[in-house]
Amino acid sequence: MNIIAEIRVLCNNTIMLRSKIYYRNELAPLLQNAKADGKVVVTTNGCFDVLHLGHLRYLQAARELGELLVVAVNSDSSVRQLKGENRPLVPEAERAEMLAGLECVDYVVIFPELTPVELLAELKPSIHVKGGDYKLAELVEREVVEAHGGKVIVGLNVPGKSTTNLIQVICERYNPRIR
Repeated sequence: MNIIAEIRVLCNNTIMLRSKIYYRNELAPLLQNAKADGKVVVTTNGCFDVLHLGHLRYLQAARELGELLVVAVNSDSSVRQLKGENRPLVPEAERAEMLAGLECVDYVVIFPELTPVELLAELKPSIHVKGGDYKLAELVEREVVEAHGGKVIVGLNVPGKSTTNLIQVICERYNPRIR
């Protein structure tokens, strides 16, 4: 296969990746059917701005908890409100497509709210996972997940691997005033 044919195949694969990205109103019935068939549906959420090894390992671990992993991605506007005007670095559609490209991810959905509470009320996961250094008592989504019979797991984390740390390293290495 020549390079042009390879590029065409790669570009056409985005159709497959996009088939993993759903609107919330389309995704909820799919997940309810999966749960009715006895499947364990796992959800997680976050900004996922600048995908890194910590994200990959966290998502792989989350996927091991069930049969389906849904990743809810904060919209660009919600990331700006949560992280500041300089974020996100990567637009929401690209973040969603990158996540959809991971083998461990079954579905991706973008949500505009600052918290995933409303989305989780619609999706009704069996398990909701949060990484990082969150404490169970701090999670606003805990109540809605448990109200629908699900459980919340915190602490899936890869120490030292975060977007904030990665951005800091880039700034230190490439800012001419620091050299």
